[in-house]
Amino acid sequence: MTDARDHDRPVGLIAGQGALPILVARGIRASGRRVACIGLSDQYEPELPALCDRFAPAGVLRLGRWLRLARKFGVREAIMVGRVSKGRMHDPLRLVRQFPDLRAINLWYRKLRHDRRSSTLLSTLADDLAKEGLVLIDSTTYIPEHMAIRGVMTKREPTEMQRSDIEFAWPLLSQLGALDIGQAIAVREKDVIAVEAVEGTDRMIDRAGQLCPRKGWTLVKTARPGHDMRADVPTIGVSTVERMHAAGGGCIAVGAGKVILVDRPAVLAAADRLGIAIIGVGGA
Repeated sequence: MTDARDHDRPVGLIAGQGALPILVARGIRASGRRVACIGLSDQYEPELPALCDRFAPAGVLRLGRWLRLARKFGVREAIMVGRVSKGRMHDPLRLVRQFPDLRAINLWYRKLRHDRRSSTLLSTLADDLAKEGLVLIDSTTYIPEHMAIRGVMTKREPTEMQRSDIEFAWPLLSQLGALDIGQAIAVREKDVIAVEAVEGTDRMIDRAGQLCPRKGWTLVKTARPGHDMRADVPTIGVSTVERMHAAGGGCIAVGAGKVILVDRPAVLAAADRLGIAIIGVGGA
């Protein structure tokens, strides 16, 4: 938790791809805190630096530079958000292409070369950074207004079939998450069409649309049980809604308090426009 004495310190932001780092930067500033951002090279959005009080780029695997910049900026707590393609993590030439520093190489060979799961990567990275005085915090801290809430969030209600599919799929997804397989599945009439793996939700949606030409199937997505909210929190965005529509999907069920709607007003407006129901499941 943030110490009151540190309120004048900037909040660190380690930013990857997409709009989420932009929402977080705005949320930090709206709270009255300053933003000191480390933008991951070739990943962060061009408009992000203008939203930050301090900004500098750093390589994805340049952990030593992350720590030097954090000390320079006076940062003790940081939020790490934004995509870094998982495909790059499985690139056989990744160590050459991304020029890791000695700290990253050491971390990789000590703890990560035999286990590259997202949960292992996060906990190992967080522990290493914390030892040097940079603590990663819950990535949703400054964006509560963009979290999924319980109940129907759109004008359109799920159909009886879609509600039945959600009830059927929810415990299955929990089991898949516990096995660290994926964060989403597609179902129709209690038939599992597709399961998300390393390809990500967007490609899974495309695949579900190809496998199920009948309209109205349901996407169910949430964080795995015990998910560490410091990073890799599941998201849906406007592009997710548009992709669902193109693929014949009719309903999106997400974990209340566990899934980020990247720009929630825009996501819900897109769903209303395209006739897709969005419902939050679980939570308080």
